[in-house]
Amino acid sequence: MSTLERIFHAVLFEFLAVVGSIVGLMIFTEHELMSLSGTMIAIATIAMGWNFIFNIIFDKFYTESREQRTVKQRVLYITLFESGLLMLTIPVMAFILKISLFEAFWLDISVTVFITIYAYIYNYAYDHIRAHIMFKRQTKLTTHMS
Repeated sequence: MSTLERIFHAVLFEFLAVVGSIVGLMIFTEHELMSLSGTMIAIATIAMGWNFIFNIIFDKFYTESREQRTVKQRVLYITLFESGLLMLTIPVMAFILKISLFEAFWLDISVTVFITIYAYIYNYAYDHIRAHIMFKRQTKLTTHMS
């Protein structure tokens, strides 16, 4: 994946994650839209940076085609990524929402459960859609060269 595509992948992922998280948190908490929006935008910004760095590292260890990754590899990916992200975001969530670290931990865990399921679906779909697009481009290129 090129740097530009990595940026596109991360931005699209975070945009959809922020919208879904804000909606879910509004339904299940008493926090106001503005506080939740600010919190989720801060967390998404942290997550985008972490996503970019983590994907580069993960791809160095798992070099096969992304759409070929096994369920075990995808579960490992999600577990390592989300664990690292929790360490970065719990203090931010506590600070912005003016809640204890303990409360932020549980709120962040709730978001993480949602994001974990979403991340699996998003990355699976993205990898397969990307492979399909790349195949079509390659087919079109070889057809024009013939």
